[in-house]
Amino acid sequence: MQKSVRYNEGHALFLSAVARKEGTKRGYLSKKAAENSRWHEKFFALYQNILFYFENEQSARPAGIYLLEGCTCERAPAPKMSTTGKEALEKQHYFLIVFGHDGQKPLELRTEEESECDEWVEAIQQASYSDIIIEREVLMQKYIHLVQIVETEKVAANQLRTQLEDQDTEIERLKAEIIALNKTKERMRPYHVNHENEDPDIKKIKKVQSFMRGWLCRRKWKIIVQDYICSPHAESMRKRNQIVFNMVEAETEYVHQLYILVNCFLRPLRMAASSKKPPISHDDVSSIFLNSETIMFLHEIFHQGLKARIANWPTLVLADLFDILLPMLNIYQEFVRNHQYSLQVLANCKQNRDFDKLLKQYESNAACEGRMLETFLTYPMFQIPRYIITLHELLAHTPHEHVERKSLEFAKSKLEELSRLMHDEVSDTENIRKNLAIERMIVEGCDILLDTSQTFVRQGSLIQLPSVERGKLSKVRLGSLSLKKEGERQCFLFTKHFLVCTRSSGGKLHLLKQGGVLSLIDCTLIEEPDAIGGQVFGQLDFKLVVEPSDSPSFTVVLLAPSRQEKAAWTSDISQCIDNIRCNGLMTSVFEENSKVTVPHMIKSDVRLHKDDVDICFSKTLNSCKVPQIRYASVERLLERLTDLRFLSIDFLNTFLHTYRIFTTATVVMDKLADIYKKPFSSIPIRSYRSYTQIHNHKRGEHINDKSPRLCRKFSSPPPLSIPSRTSSPVRTRKLSLHSPITSQVFTNSERTCDKEFIIRRAATNRVLNVLRHWVSKHSQDFEMNGELKMSVICLLEEVLRDPDLLPQERKATANILRYSTHTNTSQKYVYTPTRCTCAECFESLSAMELAEQITLLDHIVFRSIPYEEFLGQGWMKVDKTERTPYIMKTSQHFNDMSNLVASQIMTHTDVGSRASSIEKWVAVADICRCLNNYNGVLEITSALNRSAIYRLKKTWAKVSKQTKALMDKLQKTVSSEGRFKNLRETLKNCNPPCVPYLGMYLTDLAFIEEGTPNFTEEGLVNFSKMRMISHIIREIRQFQQTPYRIEHQAKVTQYLLDKTLIMDEDTLYDLSLKIEPRLPA
Repeated sequence: MQKSVRYNEGHALFLSAVARKEGTKRGYLSKKAAENSRWHEKFFALYQNILFYFENEQSARPAGIYLLEGCTCERAPAPKMSTTGKEALEKQHYFLIVFGHDGQKPLELRTEEESECDEWVEAIQQASYSDIIIEREVLMQKYIHLVQIVETEKVAANQLRTQLEDQDTEIERLKAEIIALNKTKERMRPYHVNHENEDPDIKKIKKVQSFMRGWLCRRKWKIIVQDYICSPHAESMRKRNQIVFNMVEAETEYVHQLYILVNCFLRPLRMAASSKKPPISHDDVSSIFLNSETIMFLHEIFHQGLKARIANWPTLVLADLFDILLPMLNIYQEFVRNHQYSLQVLANCKQNRDFDKLLKQYESNAACEGRMLETFLTYPMFQIPRYIITLHELLAHTPHEHVERKSLEFAKSKLEELSRLMHDEVSDTENIRKNLAIERMIVEGCDILLDTSQTFVRQGSLIQLPSVERGKLSKVRLGSLSLKKEGERQCFLFTKHFLVCTRSSGGKLHLLKQGGVLSLIDCTLIEEPDAIGGQVFGQLDFKLVVEPSDSPSFTVVLLAPSRQEKAAWTSDISQCIDNIRCNGLMTSVFEENSKVTVPHMIKSDVRLHKDDVDICFSKTLNSCKVPQIRYASVERLLERLTDLRFLSIDFLNTFLHTYRIFTTATVVMDKLADIYKKPFSSIPIRSYRSYTQIHNHKRGEHINDKSPRLCRKFSSPPPLSIPSRTSSPVRTRKLSLHSPITSQVFTNSERTCDKEFIIRRAATNRVLNVLRHWVSKHSQDFEMNGELKMSVICLLEEVLRDPDLLPQERKATANILRYSTHTNTSQKYVYTPTRCTCAECFESLSAMELAEQITLLDHIVFRSIPYEEFLGQGWMKVDKTERTPYIMKTSQHFNDMSNLVASQIMTHTDVGSRASSIEKWVAVADICRCLNNYNGVLEITSALNRSAIYRLKKTWAKVSKQTKALMDKLQKTVSSEGRFKNLRETLKNCNPPCVPYLGMYLTDLAFIEEGTPNFTEEGLVNFSKMRMISHIIREIRQFQQTPYRIEHQAKVTQYLLDKTLIMDEDTLYDLSLKIEPRLPA
């Protein structure tokens, strides 16, 4: 066994000789021996990061070598000695070299001179390659900075040289004009007038004439200047200059934020990572602050350039600065791509108490102004959009003939392209992060969520019913706490699987042992309950029949909290199942006797991923692994809606939420009817030809394009592989949608007929899928449009008359038809107070009663808003009352409730009663928070923050500390800081029923509407914008569809809706001054 470490001794001797002659630091030091703690004087020589020591200065071979990489060096106090040796010790100066691991003892050295000791310590501290590398990086950044400054100066010098040449030419031209004018003056002067002998009256007349000419000239120029000042061009230039000044101020603030990020967080944490006990590793520091320092250097250069341009005001030329900035902005892509991961790394590091304590120390720095590290890491995310908005405003006030108009337009287009790329890269990882977040919540883990093709659809709380005892459950037990507690499940729907979990008291999720992970390919959805279940559960339950291939079948019975919630769940589950099985259907069509498979057909269809004049794609893939649409014409969107090969749920939701912006319901219905009647029009021509030509070649026959089988005027017999109608519905559905067709049974002609039949079945399924989703989730479209409702009913009745309709298709059609003819009154219901004989007063009502009835009223008003009112910013228009009446009613209800709280407090004349009233309303707000009524929380806190109440210092002095602390907690939850950051986080972790603050969503929608147009300059629909709007509307409707189970109390709601108790703002403030007058100045 090898006991010693081998190294190249010859090279070490060579380095020792170089160190003895040319070392960074050389001299005699006293070294403490490890064996007997005696001090021996040796000759030491430091070369780079190696420390040699010799017996004396003339020694040829070193006595020892120390590698200093990763070590620390520091001064050390003198050891304690007896009084006799104290004077000798005071003349010695000690220092230690501590190595970076526990097994190595520190090296103790001493010198006789203090200055020499300091020099040795400083030299050893700098003897590290890591420090040199860091210094090299800093020097490289400075070098790049200087190179860019030099390039900028070269450009400026060329411009100055050009200006000087132009000025020289202008001077020569003016000289020539002066000479010509002098010659003309000489010719026009016939003789010299003798002014001395001129008549005094003539002199006075000339003086008056000269004064009048000067006055007229000044007046004329004054009028010209005033006209220019009032002209649109001058106004536009003023606005342009103001935009530039604001841009400089914003850039100054941004550079300051980056400076704080780098100097108050990055560099101290980098030093902490190099310490003896690092609270964070260098890799984690790099992950959290990726490219932050480079971004700071870049914007420091840009900021200096902006200030230099301002110094040349009023000539403001900015295009060349953006030309320098644009090539460097690609570093933002890495920062944005890494942003979410950096926050995750930071959250993990915060689990370390030492790091958390150190970070709070850094955040307490006065320069941070109370802001957290996460806030500073978020600032660069919004810089590129801020530049785009600034350039957009700048171009709006820049004339078309302006010298830098084209350069600014080019910069704007490049920034928009970069912003789109960044947005696509961020959205591409959102689904993966969502899946990983759910996977981390599950204690047992879930491998299927690690599949990148698994797309999240929806989540929520459902009650799982025991299928065996389901017939014995009574209606009383349905509302009992035992059933809710024992049967409540957290359900997650993905494109391929359905997860059923229980939640523990600690908030963690546990998969059910049986039926926890359901593969949707093995599931059959039964939306209609049986007669017993329909009576007991109010038509709120549905079944998932699971038939796995390797285990016995079983049934999962789930209960939704409302009809709307059930419709949403069943629609999405059915959509996912049908998408999987429709893909199997189309695969069976194109894979037999053909090399064209459905995935290959989709991949080879350039219309699905290549930009064209009528469509533009992003790099993000949807759940069907097809690029998402960024811009498209209406025709291409309708083509995607009816494509038989795939149908993305996200696309379908977005289309149905926003189609009224770019088309009409009649056009969509006509397209669906056309696909049903002519199913082959929904398959790309070249994809269909690819397999028909192969069959034609094998059969030697020609299929007429106008074959009766391509049209629904003639029906074809069902294929032999599809089971008869006497088989079970469950098995029929699975075989008709998933089972491949066995090629051994049919001849070529029979197989072709079978393929045509399957394509017709796939077209029918696609039409029924869209209609089911439309009718169940967007019933308001049909309630407000009778003609659309009749069109759907006629189409469904025509489908029912098809003799080849499969049993499950017939049943699904009947369900849609029944749902479309059912009048849904729940969404139209708006509470109107009834007069009660006995009115309650505030003191007689408990905080629980008030909070529950406020929550009930808020949710009734909130759920009555139809989703079409969220389109087009109607609430900000002049005719907002006509365009968005329900949003206006919600806003009015919010103001009325807030006024009621303020008015009730101000009705009390004594201080103690007002303080008690405030404490009671804060308790009501806290109960509203527990009920997930954050709108009610904001109604009460906004009332308490009104000036009329906030100024009552004597009243607030009587309020308890616990109430004040509780109010601060509630205000922090619903604070608008950071675009309602805390409220958004709370809503993300909250399960319906819930009443969010509507103003937060209206602000988001207004930001989207103002930031991007509905159509591009080419007339294409901005579908990326539609997708963002749809996501917000879906979140709102999720909260709208889950009702509260709160019993209505007429006496309480009568008090809450009594308008006679409400005072206006002026009355409240006058009453406040009367209660507590202003103190004399």
